[in-house]
Amino acid sequence: MRVLMVGDIVGKPGRNAFTQVAARMKQEGQVDFIIANGENAASGRGPTPEIANALLNAGADVVTLGDHAWDAKEMVAGIDLEERIIRPANFPKGAPGKGFVRVDTPEGPLVVMQLICRVFMQPGYDCPFQMADRMLNGQLGSDSVIFVDVHGEASSERMAMGRYLDGRVSAVFGTHTHCQTSDETVFEKGTAYITDLGMTGPKDSILGREVEPVVAKFLTGVPHKFDVAKGKPTLEGAIVDVDMKTGKAHSIERIRIEI
Repeated sequence: MRVLMVGDIVGKPGRNAFTQVAARMKQEGQVDFIIANGENAASGRGPTPEIANALLNAGADVVTLGDHAWDAKEMVAGIDLEERIIRPANFPKGAPGKGFVRVDTPEGPLVVMQLICRVFMQPGYDCPFQMADRMLNGQLGSDSVIFVDVHGEASSERMAMGRYLDGRVSAVFGTHTHCQTSDETVFEKGTAYITDLGMTGPKDSILGREVEPVVAKFLTGVPHKFDVAKGKPTLEGAIVDVDMKTGKAHSIERIRIEI
């Protein structure tokens, strides 16, 4: 099975890029399953259930979130209404929603799990490594095909997670920084890995935001409003070819498509 993992979708330009490219790839049979990070899909902030559901309707099989999960108050109540919208599993106990979903496909079940890192992130998250152990030894103990979205700032922490889970999951892919890395690989024990998928959003921008206000903030130290940039978008991500029987990845291909 060919699984497309789409980097952080930023605002309307990112949503448009996803609809035009990812949905078409699925319709044309280029990919079989799509995981989309919708962390910044609503004007660069966390999505409402309506926006996340629109991504599902456009072709995503699962939408993952991140540290902006609760930006929209509607998501706090709405996330439990759609199991294919997931937040990090190591959010504090009592947080709404779930940190994984098991999707039945024609070729068998596929699990998507999300973890959030702690280095350079806000405090309060449980240890992602220990949470991964608990889930893989518990609820997901009988699953073979597992894709893990690791949402975080530090490359080292995400790399460590990839190595830690090698041979235990099908793929580990990083999200959050909006900067695509070129280190895609399949580890020795069969786990596909990339430190960051990148961003699906406006090309001429700084992490999806208008250039001038961001530069002005660095020059002056004065706060500015960082609106989502306009212009032509780019879709970034990766495609993993996975064996649905063994759960091992055959290959991983980094993609970057300009609209």
